[in-house]
Amino acid sequence: MLITDMRRVIDQVSRDKGIEKEVLVQALEEALRSAARKKLGGKVDLDVVYNHELGEIEVFQFREVVEEVADPELEMPLAEGRQLDPECEIGDSLGTKMDTSLFGRIAAQSAKQVIIQKMKDAERDAVYRNFIDRKGEVINGMVQRFDKQNIIVNLGQAEALLPGRERMPNDNFRRGDRIRAYVLDVRKESHGPQIILTRAHPEFVVALLKTEVPELNEGLVRVADVVREAGGRTKVAVSSIDSDIDPVGACIGINCSRVQNVMDELKGERVDIIDWHPDPAKYVCKAIQPANIIRVIIDEENRTMEVVVEERSLPYAIGKNGQNVRLASRLTKWRLDVKGDEEYSREIKEGYQSLLEIPGVGIAMADALKDNGIYSADDLAQATVTELCARLSGVTEADAGKLIAAAGNYLDEQESLEQAGKGRAGQKEEKDPSGGESGDMVSEEALPEVDEKTAAPASSENGNKAGGAGDDEPKDEAQATEGDPAMMEEHTENTGDTAQTDPVKMDTLAD
Repeated sequence: MLITDMRRVIDQVSRDKGIEKEVLVQALEEALRSAARKKLGGKVDLDVVYNHELGEIEVFQFREVVEEVADPELEMPLAEGRQLDPECEIGDSLGTKMDTSLFGRIAAQSAKQVIIQKMKDAERDAVYRNFIDRKGEVINGMVQRFDKQNIIVNLGQAEALLPGRERMPNDNFRRGDRIRAYVLDVRKESHGPQIILTRAHPEFVVALLKTEVPELNEGLVRVADVVREAGGRTKVAVSSIDSDIDPVGACIGINCSRVQNVMDELKGERVDIIDWHPDPAKYVCKAIQPANIIRVIIDEENRTMEVVVEERSLPYAIGKNGQNVRLASRLTKWRLDVKGDEEYSREIKEGYQSLLEIPGVGIAMADALKDNGIYSADDLAQATVTELCARLSGVTEADAGKLIAAAGNYLDEQESLEQAGKGRAGQKEEKDPSGGESGDMVSEEALPEVDEKTAAPASSENGNKAGGAGDDEPKDEAQATEGDPAMMEEHTENTGDTAQTDPVKMDTLAD
C-alpha cells in the first residue's frame, strides 16, 4: 500500500481540519490516479476506488480481451481473460488490481503533493462555507499582526483582514488585543477566501445595537435609516410595528444602558437614536435634535428645507464642524438650510423692504405677497405668471407679468448700483420712483389697488400654527414649536412643520 491505515488518516484529517470525508476520499483517489499515470503512462486505462471496508485505495488497470495482443498495456489474450473471468468473451474489458507500492518514491511524492493541495483547497472551501453565512454579523477576534495600515485578525479557524480604510479614526490596537468587527464581505479568491472586516461601516453600529436590543432581533423594532461619520457621530432612525412599544426607549434602555454599551465599543462615538416619521418636516425636526426648532419651510421642488431654530440652539443644530446638520441631511435625504431666528427675522425684514422698493408695489401689495410665500424681490422675480395668479386672487395674468418684470428690473438696477460702488442707502435716494424703462416697469396706477384690511391670507385648517397639529398637541424638542407672532406668519396645511401657504383671497381688490 502507498499509505497504510488510510481510514484512520481520513478520519483524523476530517476531524482536525473540518473537511468532509467524501472530499478527502476524492482527493486521495485523484492523487493515486496521478501517481499511477506517471508510472505507467498516460494511455493506460485506470480506475481508482476507495474501499471503505478495507480502508485503502485500490487501483485497477483495465485491458481489452483480444485474440492477438498488439499492446500489452491496453490488451490481454483470451486465455488470460478466462483466468480472471471464465465467462469473458472477445471485446470485454477486464480490470486487474495493481500493487500501489510499485509506483515508486517519485510517484508517492507526487501523490503526497496532490493530497496536500487538495486538503488546502478543501480547507479553504470549508472556511468559505463557514463564514459566507456570517456576513453581516459582529465577530470577535484577536489582533495577530499588522500589514501597513491593515490589521490581520485571527478568528480561530481563519484569518480576516481589517483594511485601514475600514478602521475608526480613534482605533488604536496592539498585537494580541481583542477586537470586535463587522463581517463586511467574504470573497472566494484563488489563494483562498478573503474575509473583510469593518469597524467604520454604519451597519456595524446597527449590528452592535442588535446585540443589546432584543426588540430589534425579534422584529418589533426596525431600523429605518442610519448614517454615520465614524469616530464622531451616528444617527439611527427607528420605528416600531407595535404602538405600545417606544422604539427610541427600547434602543436607549434604562438609564441609557443599552446605547451606552454600544458607545463604549465605539470608544465614545456619539449615537443618536431618532424616532422615524413619515412626514418629512417632522422627521427633519427629530433628526436635527437637540436644537429647539421654531419653523420649517419646505421647497419640495428643489427638495430643500429652511429650518429656523432658536438662536441659542443654533450651535447644537449645526454641530461640531457642521456634523449634526450634515448627518441630519443625509438621514432625511433633504438639503437643509439651518439658521437662527435672528438671522431669519433680519432676512424677512430685508426681503419685505425690497418688495416695497419695487416701483408700483405698495404696503398692501407687499403684505399680500409676503403672506403668500413671496418674501423678497428675488422671490417675486423668480415666480411665474401662473404661480402668481394662483397665489394672489384678483390679480390678472397681465398684472402678474408686470409685477414680475418690475421685480426683475429692480434687481438689475440693484446689481448695477452695486457694481458702481453705491451702497444701499444711496440707492434709495438716487432711485427714480417712476422706475426704469416704461416698457418694462410698472407704475402704481398700472397695478391693482389693495385694501389693507382685506388683503390677508385665509386661515389654514389648523390655524396660525408652525409647530404642531393643534393647540392640544404637545410640543417637544423634536417638533417645530410656536414662536413669536411676528416670526410665525406662514400658515401650514395638515401639520405645523410645513410652510406651504394658502393663496390669499383678494376678491375685494379694486381694479
